[in-house]
Amino acid sequence: MAEDDETDSSRSESTLVAPEASIPLGQKDSGEAQNPAVEPPPNGGSQAWLQVMGSFFLNFNSWGLVNSFGVFQTYYQVSLLSNESSSNISWIGSIQAFLLLAVGVATGPIYDMGHFNFLVRMGVFLMVFAMMMTSICTKYWQFMLAQAIVVGLGSGLTLIPSFALLTQYFTTRKALATGLAASGSSVGGIIYPVVFHKLQPKIGFPWATRVIAFIALGGMLISLIVMRLKMKPQDKIPLTEFAAFKEPPYTLFVIGLFFCFIGLYTPIFYIQSYAIDKGITDQNLGFYLLPFLNAASIFGRIGPNFFADKTGPLNILIPCVTSAGLLCLCWIGINNTPGIIVFAILYGFLSGAFVSLPITTIVTLSPHLGVIGTRMGMCFAIISLGVLARTPIAGAILNFTGEYTGTQAFAGSAIMLGSSFLIAARISKDGTKIVTKS
Repeated sequence: MAEDDETDSSRSESTLVAPEASIPLGQKDSGEAQNPAVEPPPNGGSQAWLQVMGSFFLNFNSWGLVNSFGVFQTYYQVSLLSNESSSNISWIGSIQAFLLLAVGVATGPIYDMGHFNFLVRMGVFLMVFAMMMTSICTKYWQFMLAQAIVVGLGSGLTLIPSFALLTQYFTTRKALATGLAASGSSVGGIIYPVVFHKLQPKIGFPWATRVIAFIALGGMLISLIVMRLKMKPQDKIPLTEFAAFKEPPYTLFVIGLFFCFIGLYTPIFYIQSYAIDKGITDQNLGFYLLPFLNAASIFGRIGPNFFADKTGPLNILIPCVTSAGLLCLCWIGINNTPGIIVFAILYGFLSGAFVSLPITTIVTLSPHLGVIGTRMGMCFAIISLGVLARTPIAGAILNFTGEYTGTQAFAGSAIMLGSSFLIAARISKDGTKIVTKS
């Protein structure tokens, strides 16, 4: 029975490959209607797992740099940009995160058109160039241009291609492959803050930043060497597919993620300052709370994704998101060192699933592989608005009340609201049946 289920699952997943959407690289399109369907993804093998490794290093440096901005903000507040408010400085990181997701509305269709290599090469160049330029910045507008805009654009160019490519190589193990690739962002979020924190006092800001740029270049060169597009489009791909929003499961899913991402990054951005300002930890331990969170998110990106291949990604994403929202609300009552450490680890684990599972879910909500990049791009562009809105809303609540309670309640409530839309998407897709792959 287990083998039959696996065969049925593999067969249903492989139907995502539409002959009219793409053809294998190296084969010519004869234009004949009787052409055989393209070969299904290999679902493993050395070449497939090399794509996962390449995607890992792209995420290590795209989302990894975004996750590392907190250490830069702390340094800017006491040194290079001490004349700027913390709110102004935080906009650098917010715009960087916004662009990481927002440019997907363009990169998704460009990927679907077969221009994977162009996107990745341009993204790698922009990220390394921007970090090198950041190392010589001294004024606010310079950091905004280099670290916010150019790093954000470079990261955004690689994000969707790094995940969409995996759907050409995996069927029943898509979620696991995506989770392993997404764990790169967590590893980057651990390594880069520690590298900067240790090197900056010894060799100064310029060279500490250049070291990060060289590490990024080395990792992404591996991606450039091993990653290969397996199929190319047969027909022209539209830049947008607004018809997707006529499908209730996809629309409800995107709305849910919008609200979830409004609250998602609030603990990530404020956990250090909360612990230190409240006297829960000293400066040293407070710094390491974010690496603890990012370390736990590695397991959150891999473990839930492993089970998602068996149960369906929505069935795993919904409880993870709901638990994260409840945990945010519980954060209000945490006022001791063991509690804040446990919170960082648990929230890190749940936020890992938060980030990696939506990608696989979009695949299950797409009719064929030829529109996955476009649908990811539209979804990420809408999510990016939630990421951008988070900074002024959370900051305004904190500044107005002078307490973290309102900010914590705002984050938890936003995530719980997003969770309700995800539940609605699941019901719209598969009904109220509890035991079904969704």
